[in-house]
Amino acid sequence: MATEHAPADIRNIALVGHGGSGKTTLTERLLFSAGAIQRMGSVEENNTVSDWSEEEHHHQHSLRQVMVHFEAKSHMSDKSVLVNLLDTPGLGDFIGHAIASLPAVETAMVVIDAGKGIETVTRRIYNVAQERNLPRAIVINKIDEHDLDLEGLVERIRDVFGNQCLPINLPTAGGESVINVFEAEHADGAEPVFSSVEEAHQQIQEQVVEVDDSLTEAYFEGGELDPVKLHKAFEVCLREGHLVPICFVSAKTGAGIDDLMHVIVDYLPSPLEGNPRPFVNEDEDGNESPYEYSVDPDKPLLAHVFKIAADPFVGKLGVFRVHQGRLKVKDEVYIGANKKPVRIAHLYKRQGKDNVEVESLGAGDIGAVAKIDELHFGSVLHTDHDADKVHLKKLPLPKPMFGLAIELKNRKDESKFAPATHKMMEEDPCLIFERVEATKQTVMRGLGELHLRVVEEKLKDQYGIEIETETPKIAFRESIAANAEGHHRHKKQSGGSGEFGEVYLRVSPLPVDHENHDEPTFEFVNATVGGSIPKQFLPAIEKGIRGVLQEGAIAGYPMTGVRVEVYDGKFHAVDSKEIAFIKAGRKAFIDAVQKAKPILLEPYVHLEVTAPNSYMGDIASDLSTKRGRVQDTEMIGSDTVVVKAQAPLGELQNYSNQLKSMTGGAGSYTIDFSHEERTPPNIQAEVVAAFKGHQDDD
Repeated sequence: MATEHAPADIRNIALVGHGGSGKTTLTERLLFSAGAIQRMGSVEENNTVSDWSEEEHHHQHSLRQVMVHFEAKSHMSDKSVLVNLLDTPGLGDFIGHAIASLPAVETAMVVIDAGKGIETVTRRIYNVAQERNLPRAIVINKIDEHDLDLEGLVERIRDVFGNQCLPINLPTAGGESVINVFEAEHADGAEPVFSSVEEAHQQIQEQVVEVDDSLTEAYFEGGELDPVKLHKAFEVCLREGHLVPICFVSAKTGAGIDDLMHVIVDYLPSPLEGNPRPFVNEDEDGNESPYEYSVDPDKPLLAHVFKIAADPFVGKLGVFRVHQGRLKVKDEVYIGANKKPVRIAHLYKRQGKDNVEVESLGAGDIGAVAKIDELHFGSVLHTDHDADKVHLKKLPLPKPMFGLAIELKNRKDESKFAPATHKMMEEDPCLIFERVEATKQTVMRGLGELHLRVVEEKLKDQYGIEIETETPKIAFRESIAANAEGHHRHKKQSGGSGEFGEVYLRVSPLPVDHENHDEPTFEFVNATVGGSIPKQFLPAIEKGIRGVLQEGAIAGYPMTGVRVEVYDGKFHAVDSKEIAFIKAGRKAFIDAVQKAKPILLEPYVHLEVTAPNSYMGDIASDLSTKRGRVQDTEMIGSDTVVVKAQAPLGELQNYSNQLKSMTGGAGSYTIDFSHEERTPPNIQAEVVAAFKGHQDDD
């Protein structure tokens, strides 16, 4: 059983960056260097600690975030430090796993391929870490490769991410070693391939002392700097984003690894030194306010689940970070607002796919607990009843926009399909399976073609479910553009008491929440006077209207942005009943909508296309044929361009194949939901003409 570590002796780091930058190999090298493994595996040989699943072996890429841990000695003291490392996927289709890891760590360590430079996911994840106020470090990997322009890469990093990015060490010729320039340790006979030890030392020291007046004064007077003050100033720089240290390594050869380990253990923040995570407390009215906590093992427990995994041996696993307090085996804890506590039977430290049992986990540590059904992604574990409405500020996870409509090949699989998809959605915060009533299709949505291909493979290999896929129909939304009135009298007589209800109403447009495609805007107002419609029938009218909101009035799609005012009507003392006013309200609403210049709204997406510069014209021209609008272009290096645009989702259904064909396989893209726009009249006319709904309800 491993012993509990004090918060000051823990380092939590997420390795993030573009796919292929070498994060998994770097993880393997660090484990090997620390003595946690006896032999280094490789991605090519499918034997690394991080990439252990069959899907990852098949695709030769990390597809989920994986936790490993090891102990390393401090160079500045004799203390042993626990390093929790999260190796995250770098493919754009799986960036949700990387973003979900950020609240669990103090430092985002951004890994960049020395030859390829700053790539799409690198920029995206760096910006998210910056927005979340997370200290950052940059690791330039693969410095042993030939024909590298490392000086140009550092200049490019500073252009893109800011002048606060400075080397803390410099590589020597051939990437054989590195020289620590912050501490100005000069390797015998070795010279850096660019800059000089003196110049780089001066740059980073001047950056660090800026945050401490006494250090600044001592530095410019030429006096000796207090190492304790210098270390504290370094930590302040990291917390405030005033410094982003750049380290050079070759994970393959091991060059620079010892110095990187020194930086991790002796300079990166512990849980006591990092910036607090943005927890908020929600009151009874749904208002949120910041929730303060302390990284103190002796205070009430506060932990959050940032990953759900299905372990083949122990079942459902919740991987969590302890922010406050301590969690021990046999403890009883609460999950969110649940009133019934759960008992902790086992606690684990994760080492790739393996689970190492521990007795307790203190503030600042990361671990896992098994077989608790109530745990979900984002769950908060606590022992304080005042924390039952506490949760992390919402993460900027990309909205799953790439969709495939699916059908089961074998109807016998229906009974296991729902449980399987539920488990898969719990494990992946950017995966959705949904039944779209508007299109009568079951659709799985993810972040790209590869994402959904991996999901399809997993359904088949792990759950024995085979599916057929096709391009989904676009989920439009209906709204109105003008004011109008509607009326319907529902009267039905078939012996005995009948049905009677008459409704007059007005509709008017409401502002549509174009940024939140999931939430309709609707307002229902009772403007009747003199008891023309008894109050007990108004909920029935609203129910009839809400049915149309779900089913659509002109094309079978959900409606949004409508205000309804019921201003008159009639009833019968005997024949009026709830069903009559449901039907009357429904038909009066449809009547009004059809007079109110109904419109269709379609989803637009932010599109970022990365490709060789020579294809920029072709990409822009092709997007214009898809009703896309190029908003910006950005050069990355000398021969790569990023084209940023907005386009309707419906025009991009086969964009992956089209882009590959256009760029000879050299282009890639990402999409995120942007907003909704009114559909052009010709497309709306086609969609409305195909709708065969609203047969006579009577």
